[in-house]
Amino acid sequence: MFDNLNYDRRRFLGTAAMTLAATQFGMTNVGGQELTPKAVQLPTERALVSIRNATTWLNSTPLTAADIRGKVVLIDFWTYTCINWLRTLPYVRAWANKYKDQGLVVIGVHTPEFAFEKNVENVRRAAKDMRVDYPIAVDNGYMIWNAFENRYWPALYFIDGQGQIRDHQFGEGDYERAERIIQQLLKEAGTGGTQQELTAIEASGAEVAADWGSLKSPENYLGYDRTENFASPGGAVLDKRHVYELPKKLKLNQWALSGDWTVEKQAITLNKAQGRIANRFHARDLHLVIGPSASDKPVRFRVLIDGLPPVAAHGVDVDNQGYGMVTEQRLYQLIRQPKPIADRQFEIEFLDSGVDAFAFTFG
Repeated sequence: MFDNLNYDRRRFLGTAAMTLAATQFGMTNVGGQELTPKAVQLPTERALVSIRNATTWLNSTPLTAADIRGKVVLIDFWTYTCINWLRTLPYVRAWANKYKDQGLVVIGVHTPEFAFEKNVENVRRAAKDMRVDYPIAVDNGYMIWNAFENRYWPALYFIDGQGQIRDHQFGEGDYERAERIIQQLLKEAGTGGTQQELTAIEASGAEVAADWGSLKSPENYLGYDRTENFASPGGAVLDKRHVYELPKKLKLNQWALSGDWTVEKQAITLNKAQGRIANRFHARDLHLVIGPSASDKPVRFRVLIDGLPPVAAHGVDVDNQGYGMVTEQRLYQLIRQPKPIADRQFEIEFLDSGVDAFAFTFG
């Protein structure tokens, strides 16, 4: 998931991104009529590094340099629980479909963040659910990630028909600029790029862009290796079962537990039913990466916001009374609240034992 310093940066995309694209591509009528681009000289960063060391491939036979020679290639580093990547997916998916007949090859390099994301069947299921039908290089050993010297999800690398990396882009936003680069590289390759209109996107669910102006809560992991602001009295007991209590009051961006939990390095695990997680947050959306401890045992839950059912503030994975079920290891959208956005207290109670919780993300 993308580093927190970029939360502020992405709040100012929109017009700022359009202005950047206008400056770089010589476009006119910024913020008004249709933009008219002209070609610019994109630098050559380096040659495309090898993609041969994938653990396996999905949606494709293994691709080699010979298979993509003469093609414009977009490499997209992702991991399927990353909310930052999920919000870029509608654009990448649309570009893959729009430009495939003009010579664009999109390759999604799935480099896992959490251990369960190394399970190829989990990646296969996620790709199907998210309609990722372009070739996927499963990079469980971080071989491709390290060869690119990459550090971020999401990350885009733009490769021309000669096999040279011509540009890169980290994180969300700058979609107009990214599509103009694709168009220009297709023109240079002589295979397409003649359509100058930009792709119109209507995202839904977790793919909708964040409400950056209202976002005051950063991503937070729940395992002890990277968590912050844990507020249950007495602190966390590491790698052992322990009964926790919620404090009388949470400050903004603090979180806490009640019930019988084990706090481990990467996740927290509920040992007995009726355990709760609470978080005081300020954002339109709240997501939680969770999964059943046993793959064949769904876990029922109920969500409350400020002590009440979410009603109009429920996310896509709960009903208006806050009820839902954990059936697989993935990101669940639990809250999408209407304005006005204010500090709110979120609680999720698990009605069954045997759930693992990994990270909060917001939007």
